[in-house]
Amino acid sequence: MVDDHPITRHGLRVLIEQHGGFAVCGEADNAAQAMELAAKLRPDVAIVDIALRTANGIELTKNLRAHSPGLHVLVLSMHDEDLYAERALRAGAKGYLMKHEASERVIAALQRIVEGQIFVSERAQARMLARLVSPRGGEAGSPVDALSDREMEVFQLLGEGYATRQIAERLNLSIKTIDSYREHLKLKLNLPTGADLVRYAIQWVKSQPGT
Repeated sequence: MVDDHPITRHGLRVLIEQHGGFAVCGEADNAAQAMELAAKLRPDVAIVDIALRTANGIELTKNLRAHSPGLHVLVLSMHDEDLYAERALRAGAKGYLMKHEASERVIAALQRIVEGQIFVSERAQARMLARLVSPRGGEAGSPVDALSDREMEVFQLLGEGYATRQIAERLNLSIKTIDSYREHLKLKLNLPTGADLVRYAIQWVKSQPGT
């Protein structure tokens, strides 16, 4: 389990081990520790939160899958599946589950993905199918949907109040690179100034479930 909140990890451990069939072999609160434990313990499944203190769960999923191709990843997050479920699956995850429904469905999700199947909600399935069968990729969504994973990460951190230097330190990138991402974000979101970008990002973060 990879989550930077000890209470969340404890609750998941109790839930998983009470139902039988699964056992928690390791816990991590950051991406580096998660990579180390995955290599050492060779688990069948990793439960990964998107919002980690020093990394993004989408990037961690990509790295876990690259180093352990047989590892099944279930992404568990408070963030809306409309935006993140597809991103998680593209990164190599086998399932996506929002935290508010985890207690009811986490065991079903784990069982599904260890059998080699994909687990997402019926709503997310319908949305993905609509994109697949529509000549235009489904109905147009928010402009935020079109952001790359890294752009999304920078955008979210801006909305959480981080300054450019802080984002650079958090993502282990240069300030110049973050400035470049900010310019790309303004273009993609059709925002004229950096202040407009920050305001839009803050409003978006506040609109997300659990915030």
